[in-house]
Amino acid sequence: MSRVRWWVLSLLFFGTTLNYLDRIVFSFLAPELRREFHFAPSQYGYMTGAFDIAYALGFLGAGRFIDRLGTRVGYAVTVAAWSIAAALHCTAKTALPLYSFHTGTSWYTTAVVFITATVVSLSFWRAILGLAETGNFPAAIKSVAEWFPAKDRALATGIFNAGSNVAAMAGPPLLAITYATFGWRACFLITGSLGCLWVVLWLATYQVPEKHTHVNQDELGYILQDEPTTVIEKDIRGRDLLKLRETWGFAFGKFLTTPVWMLYLWWLPVFLHDVYKLTPQKRAWAVSVVYLSADAGSIMGGWLSGFLMRRGWAHGRARRFSMTLCAVCMPLGACAVLVSNVILAVGLISIAASAHQGWSANLFTTVTDVFPKQAVGSVVSIGNLAGALASFLFASLAAGHVVAHFGYKPMFLAAGWFHPVALGLVFWMMRDLRKVNLAWTPACAGVTKP
Repeated sequence: MSRVRWWVLSLLFFGTTLNYLDRIVFSFLAPELRREFHFAPSQYGYMTGAFDIAYALGFLGAGRFIDRLGTRVGYAVTVAAWSIAAALHCTAKTALPLYSFHTGTSWYTTAVVFITATVVSLSFWRAILGLAETGNFPAAIKSVAEWFPAKDRALATGIFNAGSNVAAMAGPPLLAITYATFGWRACFLITGSLGCLWVVLWLATYQVPEKHTHVNQDELGYILQDEPTTVIEKDIRGRDLLKLRETWGFAFGKFLTTPVWMLYLWWLPVFLHDVYKLTPQKRAWAVSVVYLSADAGSIMGGWLSGFLMRRGWAHGRARRFSMTLCAVCMPLGACAVLVSNVILAVGLISIAASAHQGWSANLFTTVTDVFPKQAVGSVVSIGNLAGALASFLFASLAAGHVVAHFGYKPMFLAAGWFHPVALGLVFWMMRDLRKVNLAWTPACAGVTKP
């Protein structure tokens, strides 16, 4: 049997690594940027909120975009777009020169100066970055569905999703060194350039299994072993998917749990700086420990459900058990804000990060369990839209104001209970995770179920 699927998974892993690396540069450098640009916590919340709201709006079309163009072209376009946006964060200026608005100044000069002003510039490029990054997970989940059978998809999802933790783990030490040597602008330029190199490699080596020249019949048969023979004769539209309670189950799961992850992603470096007074170097290693634990949770969470399936458990039962185990760990991690010892706090946050990523690996895989490949990108986009909207409201707007007036405790303690609530809603809405029937014929205009 050929092993091309593992090369594809490696590309997905590195693509997701770059996806998160580009978004964490800003949060890791936030204390230093705040010292240079003098923005308040609420303004920082607005800048992260620009990413979140654009990320949410982007999902209105991201899944459809990936489903229509296919994973090869769609993924390449979205990575190229977010890499350019990440690099252009370096154009922010220290202040907005008022002389540019004097009489006689051209509209072009005024616009350029306005866009490169501190808060406006960073908010603008955060928004473009968020808009472009919406293609990553619909494309990656769809690629996993194309290249792996059902029993391997949770593990494959956990492995590529571990790229987000590798970025958050390895990124801070490298960013600290780059910042100390070249300054903060170089951090954005370097990470953006890496994405452009990835696009070249992706286009040069990726195809779907049926068209890939290095896939033999044994591997192709292994990949397609669990696929239903139903043929979809009409494009699946978002409004059709919204008629299904399984779509809403995934969406509610993302709505309640994505904000928790984004809260840690945006605020953990700032929390460690403000509460424990950690320097960039010490903060980098603390953050790395958290995301190393998240890496382990992502892979182990995906492995656990696959292991249980191989022991004879039904798909739905294996996924539910794995998700329950992860959800009950989240309140423990929230207690990090109650301790004064930084090592204990980092340990508790590590538990939460690990549990969330194990949860996420299985939640994403429920989409490939329940929906056909032609609908995977669209369903993932619907769920990520819900998660991004909640992140904008909770992890950016609410967090910025609550931290400024009440500190970190209210936000982190509240976030600890989101996963258990999401668990109940996902179980209720998605039931036993059986595959839905989206078979279309010319005489059929509605979604039917077996």
